[in-house]
Amino acid sequence: MQALRERGLSLDESSRLGAWLRLLDQWNARVNLTGLRSLDLLLHHLVDPVLAIRDLPESGSLLDIGSGNGSPGLIWAALRPDLRVTLLEPRLKRWAFLRDAVRAIGRPDTRVLRDRHDEYEGPGAETVSVRALALPLDEISRLILPRGRLVVLGAPPTLGVHWQADAQPWPGVHVLRCRVDSSR
Repeated sequence: MQALRERGLSLDESSRLGAWLRLLDQWNARVNLTGLRSLDLLLHHLVDPVLAIRDLPESGSLLDIGSGNGSPGLIWAALRPDLRVTLLEPRLKRWAFLRDAVRAIGRPDTRVLRDRHDEYEGPGAETVSVRALALPLDEISRLILPRGRLVVLGAPPTLGVHWQADAQPWPGVHVLRCRVDSSR
């Protein structure tokens, strides 16, 4: 897909993200995965912010909460084979879409779980991401490993006493660290 290649992606990366975008278009006709309909809008709102922070998660584990249409977690899975990615999506149709999308991008090792963040019993992650969800930070902190980070795409969250803003590497992207070990 030429528009992806113009963003500096390799042929393999463009192929993976192109497969996701085609699948997103097919599924979006039946299931409301996004209100964005044109390729330009999809790239601008879903792909470009993740490309700008593609190296932000350190190698290791990534947990994406409310993965829905696949941005940002599935995009990171497509671009970063060094990440062990888990996508959490409680809604059945979106969960089914994500399972198809994981196969389409060639990352069958990406876990797609039909769980809410507050029901997830799996291990925490070095990086936890959330997009356009206003979740209480205290509910998320248990999912972040010590010295890990939370990446929020969307409105800035209200910081509690245990949180500090780490960086804002791109407009609408906020990186936070929890100052206490909440994994106990």
